[in-house]
Amino acid sequence: MNVLRISSSCIVAALLAISVAVGFNKAAALQSGPPNAVAGVEVLTRGPVHEAFAETVTFDPQPGVVVPKAPPAPIEELPPEQRPEGVNVAWIPGYWAWDDERNDFLWISGIWRAIPPGRQWVPGYWGSSGQGVQWTSGYWADAQASDVQYLPEPPATVEAGPNVAAPSADHTWLPGSWAWQQNRYAWRPGYWAAGQSDWSWVPAHYVWTPRGYVFVDGYYDYSVARRGVLFAPVYFNSAVYSQPGFSYSPSMAISPAIFGSHLFLRPSYGHYYYGDYYGANYASAGYSPWFSFNSSRYGYDPVYAQQRWLNRQNGGWDQSLQTNFQNLRANENLRPPRTWADQTARLATASNVNGQNMAIATSLGDLAKSKDHALRLQQVDKTERQQLAQHGQAVAQHRDQRQKLELHAANPLAEKSTPSREFQPAQGKLSPSPIVALPADRLGKDHTPPQRHEVLKPDLTIAPMPRNASGKANAVPGTLGPVAGSAPRPESSRTEPQTGGKSDAKKLPPSGSNEQPQGKSKGEGKNKGKQ
Repeated sequence: MNVLRISSSCIVAALLAISVAVGFNKAAALQSGPPNAVAGVEVLTRGPVHEAFAETVTFDPQPGVVVPKAPPAPIEELPPEQRPEGVNVAWIPGYWAWDDERNDFLWISGIWRAIPPGRQWVPGYWGSSGQGVQWTSGYWADAQASDVQYLPEPPATVEAGPNVAAPSADHTWLPGSWAWQQNRYAWRPGYWAAGQSDWSWVPAHYVWTPRGYVFVDGYYDYSVARRGVLFAPVYFNSAVYSQPGFSYSPSMAISPAIFGSHLFLRPSYGHYYYGDYYGANYASAGYSPWFSFNSSRYGYDPVYAQQRWLNRQNGGWDQSLQTNFQNLRANENLRPPRTWADQTARLATASNVNGQNMAIATSLGDLAKSKDHALRLQQVDKTERQQLAQHGQAVAQHRDQRQKLELHAANPLAEKSTPSREFQPAQGKLSPSPIVALPADRLGKDHTPPQRHEVLKPDLTIAPMPRNASGKANAVPGTLGPVAGSAPRPESSRTEPQTGGKSDAKKLPPSGSNEQPQGKSKGEGKNKGKQ
């Protein structure tokens, strides 16, 4: 087998405040280069984050992006020879993602992932649509669930953030969501709850599929520092991956602090992105800095929310993020490199004085020796790697089963005029995922999440409203306005390539207009249900 080991991995070992210097220096980054250049392979030091590592939460979810051509067959991907320690760690294979700048696909490498307790991974897929090929996102489902319910489009969100002060500085706001009950949607209000240092709360949300919307209830995920190893995307020339017997194995790591400083969301593509997306053209293409997305009211960023809570005593934390963003937007020479080759060239320049922004990548071996992060890596023997390769085939089969299930029936959402009260949810059965968390009694104390939040009963006085007068969903916003931290602008289209034009702007309710009793709940005691 022709195994290609190129320097293309990135680890998110911690998400730190940008003022904290972490990690590895210029010398370490330089010495970790690939032993031989590989023609037709471009290692990227920016790009999409594997959605199993961090899934986006959008209040008004939309159909996946449509692109003009089908992706290549999945690459045979071998996991690296080192993995994080722990019994609840799984290898989750990579997949193709559309790069609209190249007008081509790039490969989002697989990841080592500490599986969120009580969850199983349902992978995303590309499928044919009337306009081209469409992406359907993956999601972390309840580990005990085998039946899947496909629901009508949820109404426009009425989440407007808290309308009362927090009970204490140690509380964080958890947003509300629509819940399907008695053949209709009812609003389940948000509330204040105590924050957690080692756990990130992913609120209840919906995921679009061709058959309907899937409800994902809220759950605790590991903090980013404990999630595992995230590998950087790679652009392959088709002549490389089409070779008989070709396989790919990553081997390079990215600075934890860099990822925390250069994080973006692109809701219309269903992914987080990291790296250099500071140009004004990226704002118009739907990229939103991580620190501005929460305040936009278009969605919720669990990564930012936890970091904001951890920095709750630092009154200048948010301002420092915006200042750093504006500095990098205004000064292209200070932005991080986009490829491994670019990083190598820039670090070799004696005049470079911005090593913290430039030294992104280092070898996985050097990372294993580093003491600057909480993760500890261990060797993966040959037998385990072979087993993991077979495991990848099981994941592919699970993905294919999901696709058949969701494309088997006619799309009930095609008739947008059908009121939700007349809509009968579709039911499907999906076999258990091969990527599933261990039972709670096998996880150990440090891997047992806090008790799930008690939530308020649905507020039946809030009437569900369609997303606009025609009943057709608006395009998902997700761009940043001219000023960092301002509300995003709507995107013009979700079909690639983008051609411009106008779309309906999202009309948000005024702050506090959803007169719900969230201020009466502190996330404890008086609540009646579980999220």
